[in-house]
Amino acid sequence: MAKNKTVFECIECGHQDPKWLGRCPSCGKWNTMEQITITESGVTGLSSIVNQSPGISSKGPVMLHDVDTSEVPRFSSGFAEVDRVLGGGIMRGSAILLGGEPGIGKSTLMMQIAGSVKIDTNPGNSGKILYISGEESAGQLKMRADRLGVKSEKIEVLIESDLGRILETLENSKPELIILDSIQTVVAEEAGKVPGTVNQVKYCGHALITWSKNNNAALFFIAHVTKEGIIAGPKIVEHMVDTVLYFDHSNSGIRFVRAAKNRFGSVDELGLFTMEASGLKEVKEPSTLFLIQRDDGMPPGIAAVPVFEGTRALMVEIQALTVPAKSGFSRTYSDRIDNNRVSRIAAVLEKNLGLRFADQDIYVNVAGGMRLNEVGIELALACALYSARTGIPFPKETAVAGEISLAGEIRPTAHMERRIKTALEMGFTKFIGPVPVETLHATSKNGIYTGSKNISESIKLLFSKP
Repeated sequence: MAKNKTVFECIECGHQDPKWLGRCPSCGKWNTMEQITITESGVTGLSSIVNQSPGISSKGPVMLHDVDTSEVPRFSSGFAEVDRVLGGGIMRGSAILLGGEPGIGKSTLMMQIAGSVKIDTNPGNSGKILYISGEESAGQLKMRADRLGVKSEKIEVLIESDLGRILETLENSKPELIILDSIQTVVAEEAGKVPGTVNQVKYCGHALITWSKNNNAALFFIAHVTKEGIIAGPKIVEHMVDTVLYFDHSNSGIRFVRAAKNRFGSVDELGLFTMEASGLKEVKEPSTLFLIQRDDGMPPGIAAVPVFEGTRALMVEIQALTVPAKSGFSRTYSDRIDNNRVSRIAAVLEKNLGLRFADQDIYVNVAGGMRLNEVGIELALACALYSARTGIPFPKETAVAGEISLAGEIRPTAHMERRIKTALEMGFTKFIGPVPVETLHATSKNGIYTGSKNISESIKLLFSKP
């Protein structure tokens, strides 16, 4: 017989102690210790529900070359942009965590995926979709499905927050796709009585992930985020799942789906959506999405650069503004490009070109609201800062790309051929980048591409009068 023991657990951080304490020694919160009863033998009530995976033995190790992966193919979510971010589609047996700000459209995206997902109905596959909600009623889900035009005949809805009953329903229904909205609402009696605590999220997340993997079902978690924009709850949940997706938006209304972790694909892919009255719509042609069409010349402080996101290149505009510092203290304001990168590029310009930024406030933005992290944008950032500081416009129909070292050298970046091709397709007639390697010699001969060794040479090529 398994023995039960009583401990006191903090409802904020999950810290356990054999005696009651007024203040949690781990997180420092007051009056958060509650008495719970746990079983020494482990989780109770789950062993009969969680079955063994087909073909996997629990008696000991197996040879790696004997493991059969042919039974775990992908299936399409119905959205090419989501499939791109996931690495080619939804992997059977995978657990996916989706986080985003309140009201951004997480539930809308999941409902649309539930209505458009394309699951193979081969023998042995039920093809069922189960949408579990602990935050909304069945009527609210039905109204959303009607508004989005989702065919709800194939979607089963479960309004439940108790882990035991959820697992029992999963065992009886055997769905192929599970959507849980949200993981913070699920409660297990063994882990306490308050939902959303660290212990609850870890315990319930582990049980549901285990069931989905053992039954070869795909599982989507919707997760809350903190005011800093990171997924709320213990970090261990992000380690347990296979994929972590962030749903973000820009001031222009564009929604971005980006992977922060992906065991079955790249984390460099980006999915683009727009929110309309009928729901989320994929951006089919993103090439012109982040460029501003102008009839006259370029204003100072703007430079165009092709950025590489996963398997495609996008043309974006980097915007910079410099104004005299207030109160004598200069600051850098940039939420789309890392502040440290902006300060570093400004220091390189100050060292190599004699420009003074120490007495200037620097504002940097990316048109369309995309976040840029790759090193290939540094030459464009330097050109935008130079143009903003001097008031000389960046040449129209010219694009740049390249990494800048601390010595001011222009270093090669990946996928230069693809970047140049994208710029040419968008009507750019001149491209400045690092000194071409062998693969770029053919492109540089036609006069479109010009190589540059350092930032001084690049600025001279771009801003000097003919």
